[in-house]
Amino acid sequence: MSTTTERRPGWFRRHKAVTGLVGLFLVLLLVVIGWAAYLNSQIGGVPRIEAGIDPPPADAAEDGVNILLAGTDSRRPGELARLVRSGWTPGAMRTDTIMDLHVTEARDAAYFISIPRYTWTAVPGHEAQKINAGFSLGGPELYVDTVERFTGIHIDHLAVIDWEGFKDLTKAIGGVDVTVPETVTDSSTGKTWQEGPVHLEGEEALAYVRQRYGLPNGDFDRIQRQQNFIRAVIAKLLSKGTLLNPIRLSSAVNNVTEQITLDSTFSNSEVRDLAVSLRGLRAKDVTFVTVPLDRYARIRGQSAVLADKRTVKELFAAAEADELEQHIEDWEGSVLKPPAQVR
Repeated sequence: MSTTTERRPGWFRRHKAVTGLVGLFLVLLLVVIGWAAYLNSQIGGVPRIEAGIDPPPADAAEDGVNILLAGTDSRRPGELARLVRSGWTPGAMRTDTIMDLHVTEARDAAYFISIPRYTWTAVPGHEAQKINAGFSLGGPELYVDTVERFTGIHIDHLAVIDWEGFKDLTKAIGGVDVTVPETVTDSSTGKTWQEGPVHLEGEEALAYVRQRYGLPNGDFDRIQRQQNFIRAVIAKLLSKGTLLNPIRLSSAVNNVTEQITLDSTFSNSEVRDLAVSLRGLRAKDVTFVTVPLDRYARIRGQSAVLADKRTVKELFAAAEADELEQHIEDWEGSVLKPPAQVR
């Protein structure tokens, strides 16, 4: 009597669930690798410039990171890099927005500290004048030196942003929403903002962050608007609707990398590692502060802002020591107002 031996199903058939998980893992791995490659290519295309950035002190190597931001009036991508390479011409470009972005060592919080552009201070190699003159007179290197002397902190990196180009970022993420607490008109442009919710996208976003005429506190209110706008953009970028939408996320990354210039010491790997380390950050973990004001003044016929030097030193000393969270209540009046209260 002959017997028939049944053929045993293959390993893949016998382990369908495991095979499915492995297949899913491989697909996800390919997506991650593809996204990493795309991110690397985008970061690699960002213009780099010499900015006189020195290595951090040995005892501060493990502290938080200070990235100096400059918002310029450039209209052409790559223009800053060309100006630096060809030799800086005083007045060739100016910055209206000055911020120190402090990221904590634990990467669990970030602080945007704004410095009003009319803040009167020492500019190395020149007589004392408005702090934004550092950028106009000597470009990125003098800008970094001027801000380091004013704040007393070490600047780890520089990022220069084109406000004009960033209007396209709002389009990439589908715009952001802010609230205007009371109707106000920009006397320089005639633009009127009606009280209530406003959707900012494209030219509307640019008009919002640039207004200072018609606002009660002029440039200080404009700083609050810029911070409020950045807060709304960060919230949108960190929302699931953006993070889980590859088309929208890729468009946002592409737009950011097209409108930014970094210092030459800010390597691709460092940018990527910093971005990855901040993946758990949410909008509630980001705080906006403006350096404390002492008083307004007229100096050599110019409108100027005199900062409260003692409090400014305390503020930035806390940032340098990575202790802003413990002391932020000390500068409560300088912290950005809730969204519905920003003029």
